[in-house]
Amino acid sequence: MLKWFECVDQKRPEIVSSRVRLVRNWSQYAFPSRLSQKEGMEMVHRLELGLQNLGSLDGKHYEYHYLPELGELERKALYERRVFNSAIASGKNPAGLILSEDEDTAIVLGGTDHIRLQILSPGLHLDELWARCDQMDDFINARFPYAFDKKYGYLTSFPTNVGTGMRASVVLHLPTLSMGKKFNGLVAEMGRFGASVRGVYGEGSENYGALYEISNQKTLGMTEKEIVDLVNRVALQLLAQEKQVRKITLEKRRLEYADEVYKSYGVLKYARRMSAKDAMIFLSRIMSGIVDGILEIDGNCAIYRIMLGIQPANLQRLSERPLGKEELDEARADYIRAELPEVK
Repeated sequence: MLKWFECVDQKRPEIVSSRVRLVRNWSQYAFPSRLSQKEGMEMVHRLELGLQNLGSLDGKHYEYHYLPELGELERKALYERRVFNSAIASGKNPAGLILSEDEDTAIVLGGTDHIRLQILSPGLHLDELWARCDQMDDFINARFPYAFDKKYGYLTSFPTNVGTGMRASVVLHLPTLSMGKKFNGLVAEMGRFGASVRGVYGEGSENYGALYEISNQKTLGMTEKEIVDLVNRVALQLLAQEKQVRKITLEKRRLEYADEVYKSYGVLKYARRMSAKDAMIFLSRIMSGIVDGILEIDGNCAIYRIMLGIQPANLQRLSERPLGKEELDEARADYIRAELPEVK
């Protein structure tokens, strides 16, 4: 079965992914940081037993993992593939993971909160993801009553999640817009609307790959529908501006732009060593070149899948032994040469 990140939404290929995440806590237990090791393990085990028939809800096949039993490398690889955040990847609290075969649905049990549910998809589909999350949330809540306050909403370990406990986010590819002098001001303007815009792989000009995540800043005082509408609106506004400046670039500098795209392809196709920084920059150029019709490739290749595959832990998993930095750069180049689509 294909993973969700191996697909491209052809309608809006510049929109890499959408995600809706809900944080919940079971009213019978204190927050994970206040639980003993024994209490934490007991809670995680009870949650797992109660959710064993999760597949009856959506027809998906789910696997259960007890996170402390997974090696550090595997946890880092799951973090790189956006299954959970860095706090859970490096956390010491008892925690379990329920993960669908295509990795688009993940439920972390324990960790920073009792229940962390997220659903992802390629493209812009926040409304559909919220509908699926809402259905699954009701399924879980029917078995495990949540900690809820009439005034403040869902109670969570971190105050920033209190209220709806919901984070909606969209990852955009903004290679042209992000290079402009006005981009930082534009990001600040989005903040005044209540949306956060941050680089997925670093901030500002250091965000190699030009991938930016747009998400809601507030979870309290807004409904779930208002959050989804906000993030949708900001994502589409940024996408429209990216298309506008890219159109001007194509009109004025088409030959120079095409030259950069083909040079990037050539380096990736034949290089024997590749740093993560250079790989992300070149893959970003190829991604935009495909969208703009500069580069025609065989098949429907998700460049984002390659971007995930070249991250250190996911690369390391393919090797039979630990790799040093230079060996990792060599493995990265090998991986890219094998996965890069052929040009027509």
